[in-house]
Amino acid sequence: MNIHEYQAKQILAKYGVATPRGKIAFTPAEAEEAAKEFLNEGAGVCVVKAQIHAGGRGKAGGVKLAKSREDVLRFSTGLLGKTLVTHQTGPAGRVVKKVYVEEGCQIAKELYLGLVVDRSTHKVALMASTEGGVEIEEVAAKTPEKILKEFIDPAVGLIPFQARKIAFKLGLDKNVVNKAVKFMSGLYNAFVASDCSMAEINPLVITKGGEILALDAKMSFDDNSLFRHKDIEAMRDLDEEDPKEIEASRYNLNYVSLDGSIGCMVNGAGLAMATMDIIKLYGGAPANFLDVGGGANKEQVTAAFKILMSDPNVKAVLVNIFGGIMRCDIIADGIIAAAKDVGIKVPLVVRLQGTNVEQGRKMLAESRLNIITAEKMNEAAEKVVAAAKGR
Repeated sequence: MNIHEYQAKQILAKYGVATPRGKIAFTPAEAEEAAKEFLNEGAGVCVVKAQIHAGGRGKAGGVKLAKSREDVLRFSTGLLGKTLVTHQTGPAGRVVKKVYVEEGCQIAKELYLGLVVDRSTHKVALMASTEGGVEIEEVAAKTPEKILKEFIDPAVGLIPFQARKIAFKLGLDKNVVNKAVKFMSGLYNAFVASDCSMAEINPLVITKGGEILALDAKMSFDDNSLFRHKDIEAMRDLDEEDPKEIEASRYNLNYVSLDGSIGCMVNGAGLAMATMDIIKLYGGAPANFLDVGGGANKEQVTAAFKILMSDPNVKAVLVNIFGGIMRCDIIADGIIAAAKDVGIKVPLVVRLQGTNVEQGRKMLAESRLNIITAEKMNEAAEKVVAAAKGR
C-alpha cells in the first residue's frame, strides 16, 4: 500500500525525523489560509505540492514555489482538478485532489536517502547518494558508483557506525554528521516499526543553517502487515488506485493492471509470471497480473473473470491453471458463472492441467461457451496472441 507525501511525513515525525512544517488543503481557499502561517507579512516562501501517488511531480509542474498568498491561491487553483502526467503515472496521469502547502527552507545541499528490503541478502538496505533531487533510477543505471549502500542486520538494527560511514561518504560536514546519524536512525526505526517495504527521502536537504530535513517522503507498506497498523491502513486513498485493483482486493485476489491487450487469470505467482513471459515471447502483451491463489473458491474466480471483462483494453483472455490445491472444476464453474453474468465478449483461451482436469474440461465443453482450449503453455500463448490480433 502506498500513501501520500504528507501522510509519510506525519509517520516520520513520530520517530524524530525532521520535516518542514506543512498543511494539507483540498480547496484553493484552504491552501491560501494554510499559507498564512508560512508567509509572515510578505516575508518568506512556501511550496505548493500536488499530492498524488507518483514521483516526478516537479518536472510535471506539480510543485510550485510561492512568495505570496496570491501565488498560493493561483497555484493551488491551477493544480486542484488537474490531471498530472509524470514518468510514473503513465499517459493517463492522475487527477490532483489535494495539495500540500509547506514551509520553504534555504537549501545548501540535496541528497538521496532510502531504505528497501533486499531479498538477496534478507536484510534492509540503506541507500544514499549525493545525487539528490533527481531520478535515482537514472543515477543507478548510468552512475551506479554514486549509490552508497549499507546492509542492516535485522537482529541488531542500524548500527551508528554504519550511519556515520554513509554520512562521511556523502561528504557531510563534521558539524552535521551526528544529526545525519540521528536522521537515519529515525528513518530506520519508522521503517521497521511500520512494516514498510520502501521508504525514500528525495531530496534529503542540508539547510544553510545546518539542519537536515526530509523535503520529500515516500513510503509503501507490506499489505500483509496492515492488520497490525489500522492507523496506516486508514491512510489508504482509493482515489489513487485502479478501480479494478480495489475490486480485486475485496476478494483477496492479487491483481495488478498493466498496459497490454491480453487478460491473464492464473493460479500461483510463479506461473503467472511465466504466463506473462510466454505471452511476450509470442508477440503479445499482458493486460494484467492476476493470481487467484491456490485455494480460490467459485466466488473469487467469478469476481476475477468479471474484473478481466471490465477492462476495455482486453482483446483476449488466457486462463492458465495448474490444479494442485486449486481444482480445475472450480475454475470451470467460476468461468461459467461469470459468463452468465457478464458474457464473454472477447476470445477466451483456457489451459487446464492437474486436479479434476477432465471434469473441468467436460464442464466447459457442456457449457457451450465459445472457448479455445489448449493443453500446453506454448500452445495456449500462441492461440491467445493470435486471437488478440484477430487472426
